Amino acid sequence: MADPEAASQAPGAMEELRVADAWDAGDMGCGEVIILLRARMRKLSPGEVFKLTAHDPGAPEDIPAWCRLTGRRLLQAQHPHYWIEQAQSA
Repeated sequence: MADPEAASQAPGAMEELRVADAWDAGDMGCGEVIILLRARMRKLSPGEVFKLTAHDPGAPEDIPAWCRLTGRRLLQAQHPHYWIEQAQSA
């Protein structure tokens, strides 16, 4: 899997990741986004990548915290876009 540090420095590097699923949550609040994101991520196999688009102003803090709490890896965050790797033991 791509090194997140290298990806943040290389233009277009995130497009090289194979995104298994994506969702644009629009302006939905983070509380609701987290609940629905959990259900969407359950469909992924371990190691697959999900691209979330969330415009809520709390997303830059809430999405990384949710990833840490659930054992998922936040590969890249460029608000409003977040690339999340499914946990190995989802």
